Amino acid sequence: MDMDTPSSLISDFYSLDIGGMTFASCVGRIEKTVQKMSGVEAISVNLATEQARIRVKYGSPTTVQAIIQAINKTGYEANPSPPHGKISTQGTKHSWEIDGLSRVFISFALAIPLVLPMLLMPLGIHWSLSPWWQLALATPIQFILGWRFYVAAMKSLLAGVGNMDLLIAIGTSAAYGLSLYQILTNWHDENGLYFEGSAVIISMVLLGKWLEAKAKWQTSESIRALQKLWPEKAKVLDASVKNEALNLTDYHLLPLDQVLPTDRIIVLPGERIPVDGMILSGQSHVDESLLTGESEPVKKYINELVIGGSMNGEGVLIIQAKAVGIESVLSKIISLVEEAQTKKAPIQKLVDRVSAVFVPSVIVIAILTGLGNWFYWDSGSIAILRAVSVLVIACPCALGLATPAAIMVGTGVAARFGILIKEPQLLEFSHRINVVAFDKTGTLTIGRPQLIRVIPLVNESDNIKDIIATASGLQLGSEHPLAKAMLNFANEKKILPIASLENKALPGIGIEGKPLSGPWANERLSLQSIASLKGDSRYQDIESRIGSTLIEGHTLSILRVKTGEASLIAAFVFGDEIKTNAKQTIEALHQLGIRTAMISGDNLSSAERVGKLIGIDEIFAQVMPGDKADIIKKLRSTTVSKERQWVAMIGDGINDAPALAVADVGMAMSTGTDVAIQSAGITLMRGDLSLVPNAIDISKRTWNKIRQNLFWAFVFNSAGIPLAALGYLSPMVAGSAMALSSFFVLSNALLLKQWRIKGLH
Repeated sequence: MDMDTPSSLISDFYSLDIGGMTFASCVGRIEKTVQKMSGVEAISVNLATEQARIRVKYGSPTTVQAIIQAINKTGYEANPSPPHGKISTQGTKHSWEIDGLSRVFISFALAIPLVLPMLLMPLGIHWSLSPWWQLALATPIQFILGWRFYVAAMKSLLAGVGNMDLLIAIGTSAAYGLSLYQILTNWHDENGLYFEGSAVIISMVLLGKWLEAKAKWQTSESIRALQKLWPEKAKVLDASVKNEALNLTDYHLLPLDQVLPTDRIIVLPGERIPVDGMILSGQSHVDESLLTGESEPVKKYINELVIGGSMNGEGVLIIQAKAVGIESVLSKIISLVEEAQTKKAPIQKLVDRVSAVFVPSVIVIAILTGLGNWFYWDSGSIAILRAVSVLVIACPCALGLATPAAIMVGTGVAARFGILIKEPQLLEFSHRINVVAFDKTGTLTIGRPQLIRVIPLVNESDNIKDIIATASGLQLGSEHPLAKAMLNFANEKKILPIASLENKALPGIGIEGKPLSGPWANERLSLQSIASLKGDSRYQDIESRIGSTLIEGHTLSILRVKTGEASLIAAFVFGDEIKTNAKQTIEALHQLGIRTAMISGDNLSSAERVGKLIGIDEIFAQVMPGDKADIIKKLRSTTVSKERQWVAMIGDGINDAPALAVADVGMAMSTGTDVAIQSAGITLMRGDLSLVPNAIDISKRTWNKIRQNLFWAFVFNSAGIPLAALGYLSPMVAGSAMALSSFFVLSNALLLKQWRIKGLH
């Protein structure tokens, strides 16, 4: 922990696997229980992933063990989630094992003889088991295979709430109890026995839970695929072995958690790269497809960065570890996907509120159904059966799974193609997007500008070498693309940069400092964009002297003296190449009915050159970084047909952070290990502009699945309850419909796995 950071600003964060949840009211119960504990700032429980993420104020007496105990007391099973890279055996797999296929087979094997007479009756075959045989077959289903429902129902009652298990326990016990009463009072009468109803309900629910758990396991496949990218061990070279004396056997095989930054690691052909690092020796093609969505292996050379989890191709590589464990790109990707899949979309909160009152409401409806049918038909057995049907058909499992299942599959398949969706609520905005605003440098252009011209602004006799040496010295240590272009130019011309003191970055403007030597020694100089000088009295003079360059549409920076009577020294002209698929991306957005804009800090002619070549609709030039957010607000408030505009901002995730935050949807373009994961709601894992329309497309498809799932979940419940109350659904049919509704919702969500990224031609 940073000792300078106030403890009030720090929170402990816990991730737990939770077993035993059945539907959305379980989520609400756990959240309410934990939220009441001292120091708990926030909790989010996801039914589909069976995980909870909890933030606790630093220094709070509430520990993770106390939280686990509180959750366990409510009738669930909580355990700490494994660290990234370790595949969880709790959660979904846990419930799959409890409701295993063997239990389903046994349950149906015992239930089929009970149902067989009903199936044979339409064929004219009248045959039935004796009441005692029916009792013998139904009892193990009710109290052995179905015992889990009683246990869970009792825990929910002790916690003062109801759940699906309570409805199942009450409903099947009523049908079983009525049949048992008939045997004891009139044992020779085979009519009025409903053992097949209770047996089939339990069997179908067990089948439904197994299918549900299996489908849940498939929805989390993207996380497991990422976790499996990590090799278990790394070949770490002995620190005493010199690079020039390396032998392929001079290594120790160490577990990944023992690898430290600066360790040198050997990666053989066909092996996965264990950590993020820089290549010290060798060259090879590296497959990063599961990390960035890049379809083709990328050629890597000495001094280039590689990502842990990617697959090495044909060459032997020696890399120096740069980021390990939770600092690695893969770990951050896994964390991002897990966070997105655990968080709730705003629409899910409405579902949780409905589900919280659903079970008590259903029990009341079932009681009214029973009383109403009893008085109308004067038959206790009919009344009980219809009340049982209401209890069973109303179980809202599908309602609780509708939203999280779609989010899990949608965010998972997007991550596989290099689109990381951080915030699920963005799915509700992305499908509305009708304006996309782009940053220029590094987004629409390659972002590797070259210094193509130096123009002295004092007098023509100025020494160009001194100017370049001074300007490049100010840029030493900077990672900005223009700084790299300046330093590369000086290196090519074999000009040694003049070191400077008191260097200070000017966000969105440039940099300033004092050269140690040269014509401007100890004078405070600034190297800044021409846009930042727009209010300067000599701006017109600059334009007149370099006007032809402005018309050519290049990027310009000005070197000037800031102290005393400020004077201009030189202008630097940079050229950048437009990305190959920029025009196709803009055309694809236009085909979707989306208007495009470009926001750039460059001069107007430079911005217009790029905008006209690729077909941008609206251009904003010479915009300071702090003003980009105002442009986004302007675009958002602009109305077309009296409708509010929904704006997406595409930028590099650092200089464009204010605009990305203000936009309805912020997308950060990033490549390799320089991933701006935290800067926007959506991160595009490589500098491929085709990911922009694809990100919008998968967001729309995921949102459509959420709406479809909620629609069908409500249909199953709202239509099923009155049909059951009126006697149109027997308990067996109700049980089957309830079980299949959950499977239907999950299967519909899994259709998103068929989504593939679309190339632009």
